[in-house]
Amino acid sequence: MNLVWQRFTLSSVPLKEYLDTSYLHRLMVGILHPWRQTSILMQWGDTIAAALLSLIYALAPFVSSTLLGLLLVACVGFWVLLTLSDETSLINAASVTPIHLVVLLYWSIAVIATALSPVKKAALNDLVTLTLYLLLFALCARVLRISRLRSWLITLYLHVSLIVSVYGIRQWFFGAKALATWVDPESSLAKTTRVYSYLGNPNLLAGYLLPAVVLSLIAIFAWRGWIRKALALTMFVANTASLVLTFSRGGWIGLVVGLLAAMALLVYWWSVEMPTFWRTWSLPIIVGGLIGVLVLAVIFVEPVRVRVVSIFADRQDSSNNFRRNVWDAVFEMIGDRPIIGIGPGHNSFNKVYPLYQRPRYTALSAYSIFLEIAVETGFMGLACFLWLVIVTLNTAFMQMRRFLESRSAEGLWLIGAIATLLGMLAHGTVDTVWYRPEVNTLWWLMVALVASYWTPLTRQRNQPNLQPTAY
Repeated sequence: MNLVWQRFTLSSVPLKEYLDTSYLHRLMVGILHPWRQTSILMQWGDTIAAALLSLIYALAPFVSSTLLGLLLVACVGFWVLLTLSDETSLINAASVTPIHLVVLLYWSIAVIATALSPVKKAALNDLVTLTLYLLLFALCARVLRISRLRSWLITLYLHVSLIVSVYGIRQWFFGAKALATWVDPESSLAKTTRVYSYLGNPNLLAGYLLPAVVLSLIAIFAWRGWIRKALALTMFVANTASLVLTFSRGGWIGLVVGLLAAMALLVYWWSVEMPTFWRTWSLPIIVGGLIGVLVLAVIFVEPVRVRVVSIFADRQDSSNNFRRNVWDAVFEMIGDRPIIGIGPGHNSFNKVYPLYQRPRYTALSAYSIFLEIAVETGFMGLACFLWLVIVTLNTAFMQMRRFLESRSAEGLWLIGAIATLLGMLAHGTVDTVWYRPEVNTLWWLMVALVASYWTPLTRQRNQPNLQPTAY
């Protein structure tokens, strides 16, 4: 059974042997290596790549999608240059992981969906966008393998998210003009401020801050020194408060899932050092405490109570009713093209959805990433995406156990990545802010963070334990 699971999750795939015998790998990788050896600028290739990534994650909340697209193009172009001029032995070391293989398969399915799309021109434009995101993952996975660059990018994102959160909290105290109809005018929340900070949309802000909440929680334990820990605690409180004040129900669901996953994994991480009582009861106490806080908030805070109750109001809530009508149309779209879908991207969706939409229920997306993927690339694409999630989480758990044996604090960041991915998937079940560049770039950063720690299974067995790291 273990062997079957290893094959399903590609844990035992001999990637090094495959790369050694791949003609495409020999033809493409390293053909510019002689030039790179004489180039002074390319000696700093990974640092330059990190600088380009830093621009994306530093500017994402503040600039237009067009500028982010140009930065993505620059990152992809530089990744191509790095790959063509790379040293073959470095690629064989571990730069290609099982996650890369499933990402490549997902892209291949998207290409087929584009070729068979009823709106090929629109699908082709969005295939280019999808390709940029997937190659962003490849560049991030490469750069994050370097410890100091990994630490820099995580720290940069957390500092930027703190700025975003503080401005969101300021909007709560001083008010903010609603830029769209986010609340039913007849609801008791019609006059309640929903913060959106620099992102212009409370649901989008919630999606952007969700990784920051989890990573800042992990930073409390991973960063050394009381000053840094105090900063991490400040980030956690500010990020959590700002996310809660978005009053995004999907964001709240993602927050609960992310925090519960992080706490459960942290208890597992320290369980070997805990007394028997705390090893048995720490997780129930934490979960019970979190549930208690939620219950008290629902009872005593009216805006929270109204938003939580509306989750279960079905069609009686205008937002729920809108999604239900959109989903009904989406199910029909999936039923007509169940295998390969209509082609990737919101442009394809916008071309086809009007043929199925209910009167007065226009939509730019399926309001669920799982339904959106099924619409765009059919059940083939959805199955591949779910496989990608399983392979990524399995890789993270495997490497986390490796760090657990050596008590290296690097394993804490894998806990953060796992919890963030689960939280983002929970949020994405009822919303599609996941597709916005501010959020999508963070998703692929988390997937790349997991991939950056990957060690081949055969090498892992023979590798000596790392030196314990204090934290």
